[in-house]
Amino acid sequence: MFTFQQIQILLEDSWHVAEVSGNSWCFQDVAVCLQDNGAITVTSDTTPVFAIKCTAKNDSFTNALILGDTWERGYADFEWAPMNSDKQLPWYFSANENNNTYCFGVQTGPNVLCFWQCNEKEISLTLDVRNGSLPLAFHGRVLEACTVVTASYEGDAFDAVCNFCKLLCPNPRTVSRPIFGGNDWYCNYGANTFDNILVHAKRIAECTKDCAYTPYMVIDDGWQIRHHFGGWYNGGPWKECNDKFGDMKKMAEAIEEAGCIPGIWFRPLVTMDACLASFVMKTDANFFVLDPSAPDALELIQSDIATIKSWGYKLIKHDFSTFEIWNKWGGQVTDLLQLNNVIFHDKTRTTAEIIKGFYTAIREAAGDDVLVMGCNTMSHLSAGLFELQRTGDDTSGVEWKRTKDYGINTLAFRSPQHQSFYLADADCVGITNQIEWSKNKQWLDVVAKSGTPLFVSIAADAYTEEIKEDLKKAFAINASCTTISRPLDWMETKTPYRWESECGVDTYNWE
Repeated sequence: MFTFQQIQILLEDSWHVAEVSGNSWCFQDVAVCLQDNGAITVTSDTTPVFAIKCTAKNDSFTNALILGDTWERGYADFEWAPMNSDKQLPWYFSANENNNTYCFGVQTGPNVLCFWQCNEKEISLTLDVRNGSLPLAFHGRVLEACTVVTASYEGDAFDAVCNFCKLLCPNPRTVSRPIFGGNDWYCNYGANTFDNILVHAKRIAECTKDCAYTPYMVIDDGWQIRHHFGGWYNGGPWKECNDKFGDMKKMAEAIEEAGCIPGIWFRPLVTMDACLASFVMKTDANFFVLDPSAPDALELIQSDIATIKSWGYKLIKHDFSTFEIWNKWGGQVTDLLQLNNVIFHDKTRTTAEIIKGFYTAIREAAGDDVLVMGCNTMSHLSAGLFELQRTGDDTSGVEWKRTKDYGINTLAFRSPQHQSFYLADADCVGITNQIEWSKNKQWLDVVAKSGTPLFVSIAADAYTEEIKEDLKKAFAINASCTTISRPLDWMETKTPYRWESECGVDTYNWE
């Protein structure tokens, strides 16, 4: 049985070892309670708390390979690697040794930010209970911080991680059909218009006409009224479009007439609209970053979503919010106290509680008839709220190396989350003349057979007869695959070459 033997509490001055009494660990007026079911609660009267560190003896493995998760998307950083006691392993990790896989994690939807660390002697779980950059005083409130889950498996490590992910998320938000279609980012990069989106939608419909399900056509960044204002800006306001589109409701209707389900991208926490101080987390010279802890800001975001819904969009992709809150990408957060100058309007809740409240507001505004895709959103806090999650940083329509490094890596190592947390989207196939089709065709094939969502971006001048026929085959496969594919060499490389799917075993050449 996995049991923590020591609890340390980080206050403003330093770490302090708590004294144990039964299942409670206390220092001054701070109390941490470990329940038999794995739940951890935290409370204090007046003492502000930064973090809790729970440490256990490592009785499971001595020389294992370790696979961890990441805070939000992957940045080509997933791999089975030797133990590194300094490395943060957000949310959960797996250790493989002698044909056994040992898994340690917290259930999805925790109220604190959690990461693990391990070496041959100890395994620790750190709970970041701060409010932004500030320590949190609970004033008697008992916080249900997280629930620890552990398991061990004999045999195949991929099966083990898949089964463990199912344990971590008791209530995933399921989708009863495969999700596939188009997203214009990697062919337009913001230079989209009503007309080229419509052409794209017609091509997606043409390539999926024999599928049993209707494809989606997602309009990415570029439609909003202030897009590239001053040459660079990609935020809101979100209730109007620019002259390239004219009318977003007519755009949605045209996509439907072309044979696709309309979807759309937006960046909910950034706007150029003048805002009351109570809305704003920080300001730039030209725009405002909304505070996700502020009720007024959440009301504005929900109003934006209501507008988008009223236009007829059935999939909403929201982006950039972790960057907005943290001032950095998730892959840049490697130390507990690296998040500086993150100040929220509401100082009574943890960062995780605030982010969950923000995600919940998006979910409620979207309702049950609109799919929500999180991009640059925290995976463990998204699970159970969003139907789809972008699991890796951007692939590319101009640089093959980026697709190879980011797309294949996240497809392989986050596939175990697919259908257990959400539908895991490894990002698009960017079909342009700047990347050889012989390379992109392989990326198309491995995603199509993976059982995960398949989205493509088709440049207007790259839609050849060969590519059209390859897309038809790929969408037909993706629409019928019901199980996730298996990266057979994922323990030897960050970009697996050999994959087993419902279609058999394929070997790819990514170089």
